[in-house]
Amino acid sequence: MLDSYFKISERGSTLGREVRGGFVTFFTMAYIVALNPLIIGLSKDAEGKFLGGGDAPNLAAIAAMTALIAGILTILMGVVGNYPLALATGLGLNTFVAVGIASQMTWADAMGLVVLEGLIITILVLTGFRTAVFRAVPAQLKIAISVGIGLFIALIGLVDAGFVRRTGSGPVPVTLGDSGTLVGWPIVVFALGLFLMIALMVKKVKGALLIGIAVATAAAIAIESAFKIGPLFNGATGAVNPKGWNLNVPAVPSKIVDTPDFGLFGQFNLFGSFSQVSAITAILLVFTLLLSDFFDTVGTVTAIGHESGLIDKDGNVPNNDRILLVDSLAAVAGGAGSISSNTSYIESASGVGEGARTGLASVVTGLLFLLTTFFAPLVAVIPYEAATPALIIVGFLMMTQVKNIDWEDYGIAIPAFLTIILMPFTYNISVGIGAGFVSFVVIRVIQGRRKEIHPLLFLVAGLFMIYFLSSPINTWVG
Repeated sequence: MLDSYFKISERGSTLGREVRGGFVTFFTMAYIVALNPLIIGLSKDAEGKFLGGGDAPNLAAIAAMTALIAGILTILMGVVGNYPLALATGLGLNTFVAVGIASQMTWADAMGLVVLEGLIITILVLTGFRTAVFRAVPAQLKIAISVGIGLFIALIGLVDAGFVRRTGSGPVPVTLGDSGTLVGWPIVVFALGLFLMIALMVKKVKGALLIGIAVATAAAIAIESAFKIGPLFNGATGAVNPKGWNLNVPAVPSKIVDTPDFGLFGQFNLFGSFSQVSAITAILLVFTLLLSDFFDTVGTVTAIGHESGLIDKDGNVPNNDRILLVDSLAAVAGGAGSISSNTSYIESASGVGEGARTGLASVVTGLLFLLTTFFAPLVAVIPYEAATPALIIVGFLMMTQVKNIDWEDYGIAIPAFLTIILMPFTYNISVGIGAGFVSFVVIRVIQGRRKEIHPLLFLVAGLFMIYFLSSPINTWVG
């Protein structure tokens, strides 16, 4: 029955390969259960509240919901799309939601924008418009967006680990460690985790990131037990310890397994953002979410198709419409679950490398994610220094695509360059995307190559110009 439904034999696979591939994909991307709470769980909204509306972060609840949504959607991808593709909260997208959106409104309003973006992209799939939009943006500019997000993620990892710190004064905004010097045991834990992940990746060990986080966390617990380092910032006294832990102070958890807390589900306000920020700002925030989600997915689906040999002569994958539909619903589910937009993961390629060719592998990965919901308390003992090395590695993986940009053609090279550098330099994803689109349109017009600019791109560039000039425009119109 399994062979008939999932077409295992037809695609040249076996039951064993599918199960093994599902396990490998899970261990390759399970780090998101630990990282997502660290990215969105410690940020505050415009009202100074943590996700869920509390005065203290609830990392275990975020971890449980992250695993739950990932499990359900990945199983859905396997059953409906029959494709070896796993989904979870999108790195980069969650950073944008935490840093770029929630800071301007409440968390419920921010997640409402995520749901709205998911509904829009679902409509685009059902109408076939998603393909038209995808074709409007040059392929190399899409690559630049992915690379820029990779650098942004890497910078966040370095800052959160304390390897790079804000100066608060002086000629540059950041510096190495504490006033130009790396100090404290937490930095040693960060270095241990990073080099361990690198070594495991070089040796092609599956689950390198997850293993690295686990080993670094164990080392952190042992170090804290021996030296009693304490936190970087003591909320009770206001004291700052430059050698302290930047997140949780690691310790042996009082319990490992617990009943998962799914209380975050449904905490979103679909149109609440429009009362918090201007309509044009809310629209552009939705557009930025949609754009990032949109192009990451198309690139991932195509890459997995090539890796698995499922691409046909026209460059299409089987059940393409079903795959894109599940992925678009993932954004809705992520916002409804208050854990940011969910999207397809390129780490699925690791399972394909182990032989996965069908949706059965996705079902296996999804079931493992569901089991993970019961182990959410483990997340509360993971310090930033143990988890952030994974951000550096993911940033590197996204950076490798830069070789596919034609640096000889200034019409694409300069927009790509601006897209890539402005994301980390401004700490804002939408700024990089907007700068790339606007400069591409302007340069192509100057070159007399207007025919290479899709009409939709003129519209998008115009919207971004309004976004960049929103302050003087608001002043002008009063």
